[in-house]
Amino acid sequence: MADKVLLISRGTAFLTNALVASLKIAGITAEQAGYEIEQVKKYEQDTDLFLFFVGNEDFLPTPLLQHLRDLCADGTKDFCVLGYSKEITEIEEIIPKEMIRREFLRPIDVKTITEQLCALLHSPEPKVHGKSILLVDDDAAFLRILQGWLSEQYEVTSVKSGMQALTCIGSHLPDLVLLDYDMPITNGPQVLEMIRSEPYSAQLPVLFLTGKNDRDSVMTAMTHKPDGYLLKTSGKDSILSAVHDIFAKTS
Repeated sequence: MADKVLLISRGTAFLTNALVASLKIAGITAEQAGYEIEQVKKYEQDTDLFLFFVGNEDFLPTPLLQHLRDLCADGTKDFCVLGYSKEITEIEEIIPKEMIRREFLRPIDVKTITEQLCALLHSPEPKVHGKSILLVDDDAAFLRILQGWLSEQYEVTSVKSGMQALTCIGSHLPDLVLLDYDMPITNGPQVLEMIRSEPYSAQLPVLFLTGKNDRDSVMTAMTHKPDGYLLKTSGKDSILSAVHDIFAKTS
């Protein structure tokens, strides 16, 4: 059972200190290091999971990220990242999305991070069938909740716009997309229309998960042939059941 985490951040902060304390209470050894490779090397041999903190940085420590990518390439160590969407996207240019076990979007609380890291580290077996889910919603709070529900069984990636979703799908096709309806610039039906128009993604399962329940919205969505239409108010059990059912049909 993996139980050693290295938190990597540019200097110390309340969040990193609080997370170290929270992880230790949960029985996980947690250490901290800066962006210098030599600091990371002090702990890397015994580390099972690296959690990289990125904020509104003027730069990314590319050599360090490349070093971490190489360390995690064989799958014996896990890499997670915590930060804002823009910075996480930049990190994905160095470390492939499929190598990132968790992406935590700021703002996020210590309890949520601790619970999800514990679930990841103490998982007795790989994720169900290795299935991956892309969550698309401009509501950051709902994304955090949904990611928490799904991440114990599936590989989950979250984005906050339709265009980010299309970029992710173009670079790494997920097994399922949970798609919000009402988003700025590119809304859910437009995203689904573009997904269906491309041969490589035309058969990708897409489930609308939204607060829009009026007849016109539902009819507009259904013209693009989603694999389901579920309201956010359905609750955890109904959402998880819908996801399980889709994977059961596509297995």
